[in-house]
Amino acid sequence: MRNVVVVGGGIVGLAVAWELTRRGLDVTVLEKEPRWAAHQTGHNSNVVHAGLYYKPGSFKARMSVAGNRSIVDFARQYGVPVEVCGKLVVATDEKEIPALNTLAERAEANGVPAKKISPAEAREYEPEVACVAALRVESTGIIDFPAVCQALVRLLDEAGVDLRLNSPAMAIRAGANGGVEVATGSDVVVADGLVNCAGLHSDRVARLAGLTPSAKIVPFRGEYYELKPERRGLVKGLIYPVPDPTLPFLGVHLTRMLDGSVHAGPNAVLALRREGYRWADFSAKDVAEVAAFPGVWRLAKKYAIPTGLDEVRRSFSKKRFAASLARLVPAVTEDDIVRHGSGVRAQAMRRDGSLVDDFLIETARDQVHVLNAPSPAATSALEIARHIADQVSA
Repeated sequence: MRNVVVVGGGIVGLAVAWELTRRGLDVTVLEKEPRWAAHQTGHNSNVVHAGLYYKPGSFKARMSVAGNRSIVDFARQYGVPVEVCGKLVVATDEKEIPALNTLAERAEANGVPAKKISPAEAREYEPEVACVAALRVESTGIIDFPAVCQALVRLLDEAGVDLRLNSPAMAIRAGANGGVEVATGSDVVVADGLVNCAGLHSDRVARLAGLTPSAKIVPFRGEYYELKPERRGLVKGLIYPVPDPTLPFLGVHLTRMLDGSVHAGPNAVLALRREGYRWADFSAKDVAEVAAFPGVWRLAKKYAIPTGLDEVRRSFSKKRFAASLARLVPAVTEDDIVRHGSGVRAQAMRRDGSLVDDFLIETARDQVHVLNAPSPAATSALEIARHIADQVSA
């Protein structure tokens, strides 16, 4: 291939464009919004994940561990704010210790620097934490992912890459002599190949390109609070619960950000629009599409009660949200937190109701489609980019 069109201007799309450019290809990047990193990347927790949670040998495990190093190195090289501060995963009940032990074993299998510590040792890192045991993970960090994207855009611009905002992929077809043609509404981009990094719309872009994706994007909104400035001293770094291994979400946690603020969350509720950051954000098309998908109903049958119901209740109740945080740091009260914002996770789901738990990348002639890249995709962006570039170059 001589030239490639990348659909999607979040961190994965920009990283792919940069890697392809470094390999000598001409690249065009299409982003439907008026700015880069407008959705998942721009509403991210800004945590550099260590690779702790993921099945050994999976894309997520390998790319997160490698990405933990490469994204930090990139940030330091190009002046992006980053801090490798470590985190605590805490068991607040004896019943959670087996799951914590499993995490410790998984960390060892994945090559993640982590160690079990006692409650007293945990309080040396976090004086206000409550736990019966904890796991200290040294390589977790915090970063400014939108600033990573700004650095990538600068590099791409300096390299002469064709960067197009306000340019949605409205139609895609195979070229008469191979390659692809992408209609944006204002013109048609002709290229030898296409890489779909459209995030919340990746399955729709795949269908536009003639692919029948094996999974459908179902949007889940995660809502955040933050500690009031005078209560930020309750948290020194990052405090996570032991996650429920049957769910793809890590649970409500506390994260000190680069500016000193402390974010709390997120919960996880079904969004009523693919880019629905509030309950008021509603799309009849998106809701009808979700309602018609059998996988959603199968998932609901399994998790709606009590898990889903608890998440919805917490969405509407500041008191419930604070109580979830108080399991980790008992001093946190309802009066200590204020609303901060939300993000939407593009979660791929199969027709049987199972959630795709690994990165999902599917190919067709002259096409590569990233169909599931939620967290830790931002951490892993440079590694995902290398993997995709290898496929494009093959």
